Amino acid sequence: MKRTLSILSALVLLALGGTYLAQKPADSLLATPALAQDADTDADVELLPDLVLGDADAPVTVIEYASYTCPHCREFHEGQFQQLKAEYIDTGKVAFIMREFYRNYVDVEAAQIARCGGDMRFYGISGLVYEKQEDWIGGGENEEILANLRKLGKTAGLTDDQIDACFADQDMAKRMIVTFQKYAGEDGIQGTPTLKIDGKIYSNMSYDKMKEIIDAALAAKEG
Repeated sequence: MKRTLSILSALVLLALGGTYLAQKPADSLLATPALAQDADTDADVELLPDLVLGDADAPVTVIEYASYTCPHCREFHEGQFQQLKAEYIDTGKVAFIMREFYRNYVDVEAAQIARCGGDMRFYGISGLVYEKQEDWIGGGENEEILANLRKLGKTAGLTDDQIDACFADQDMAKRMIVTFQKYAGEDGIQGTPTLKIDGKIYSNMSYDKMKEIIDAALAAKEG
C-alpha cells in the first residue's frame, strides 16, 4: 500500500502542478514527456532552496539540470563532475548546484530517496542514485524500481520508517515539482544534462570544453 501511495502522490501532484509529466508504467521510462515550461508556479507553494556543493561565495556558479533516469546524466556524474569537483569545487573556485529535472514519475521517486537524508546528505545519496542507476531501474517495472530504491536508501543508511515517510510526504513532493517547473521553465530546459555556467545555458559537453568556459569566466571575474 505504501508503495502505491508514492506513485499516486506523484501522479496527482504532477497533475496539480499544471502539466501531466508522468507516463504509464508500460511506456518507456526514458521517453521525454511534455515539459512544464509554461506552467504557472503555485504562489502558495514554497520553493525548495538550491543546495550548494562547495563555497557558496565562489566566483563562478555551475548549475546542472539532471534527470535520475538519464544515462547521459549518470555518465556526466561519473566523468565530468568528478573532474569538476576535484579541480574547481573543492578548491573554492566553483559553487555547484544540481537541479532535478523530472522526465517521468520514476524521476520523482528517485528524488524522494535522494532527498530523504536531508540537505547535508543530498549530494552523497544522489551520487549513489546515479552510480547505481542501472541496478535500481532494473527491468523497468515500477514495483521493482520502488523496491530497488528502498534497498538503495537503506544502503545509504536510511531506515524503513524514514523511507516510508519520504515516499508519503505529499507537501515535499509538490514543492519539488513546483520548484522544477519554475526553474526549468525560466531557463527553457529541453533535455538533460544541461549546464548553466555563470548565467549562460550550455548543452552537455566534454570536460575540456567545460574547463575552457569556466576558466574564461574566472579570468573575467579577476579582470
